[in-house]
Amino acid sequence: MTNGDGEMRSSPAHENIWMMRCPVPAASGVAYRLGWMDEAFADHGFGIRRVIENGLALVAPDPDRQDRHFFREGGNIQALAGRALGISTRVIGLTWIDERQAIMVRPDMRVLEPGDLKGLRFALPGYARSRGESIARGMALRGIHSALALGGLTLEDVDLVEVPAPPREMPSREGMRRLWLGLEWLAAGRVDAVYVKGSAAAEASRRLGLGVAIDLDAYPSRLARINNGTPRPVTVHQHMLDEHRDLVEAFLEQSLRAADWAALNPLALRPIIAEETVSDMMGVETAYRNHFHRSLHPDLSEDRIEMLRVQANFLWIHGFLERPVDIDEWICREPLEAVMQRRADRLAMPVGGSR
Repeated sequence: MTNGDGEMRSSPAHENIWMMRCPVPAASGVAYRLGWMDEAFADHGFGIRRVIENGLALVAPDPDRQDRHFFREGGNIQALAGRALGISTRVIGLTWIDERQAIMVRPDMRVLEPGDLKGLRFALPGYARSRGESIARGMALRGIHSALALGGLTLEDVDLVEVPAPPREMPSREGMRRLWLGLEWLAAGRVDAVYVKGSAAAEASRRLGLGVAIDLDAYPSRLARINNGTPRPVTVHQHMLDEHRDLVEAFLEQSLRAADWAALNPLALRPIIAEETVSDMMGVETAYRNHFHRSLHPDLSEDRIEMLRVQANFLWIHGFLERPVDIDEWICREPLEAVMQRRADRLAMPVGGSR
């Protein structure tokens, strides 16, 4: 919130709503960068702040009660793991943004199709401080599994080499470098292949002179690209739905508005995505292709929900979740439906605002 001079003023704890700072391309993050979240929440008498994730509870317990007053648009591994532990989150939207997913090898290796991956040594990041927080491991295992399946292979057909992973994965340049440490092992010849995703990994691969062996984005079936960010859930604490439904809808309104803006402003979007994903402009151009700027809109289509269900089952089978997650119970459709209905009504309204 601002005072009359346009400066941020301090707010009592109950007047702040929190957004998770996840290093991903997200309409909510774009809306925040454009100042639209501040404007929308100020209209309701609230300030909005960004905070870095802190474990499966997403934020640390503190006097500001961040754990009950937050929004998050981020990877599904931690979101699912938290839900499996009983944390009272609900999914109010899902996005599907293709972020270059690939299997990387050294330039001297001849890998032309998925069947050629048999027998290779794959980097597999170690566990973080808990299984549910082991994002790098979960992404790599899922990506390796998907690439092998394209060639009729399984995880048993390759060697998985443990690579040290940080206990916490932080949204910083150093954090992103450590997240993709397997690429340095690949360049040094300690492994033969590495799964990568996103702009920070594209940047690191380019710096190390590594090549793409299998481009998962090149395959028509989206099943090959289900992973931590595909689909990506937009989550909110149940408390917000019970006590602040108007704020939940305001958040979705601004996210959809930002997605509309992004679809029409790809050049202006790029530096925002570079900042959001902690990468450079070339990394953004490499990782985000195929008109991705048109695909930031959240929805709750049956297709995306089913993809989330497939991902949840994979994470449960491979030990990342404490218990299975009932996806249907996790979904809350009403806020997005209300927002979409208002948008439809506005589009149907004649010029001049009268019917």
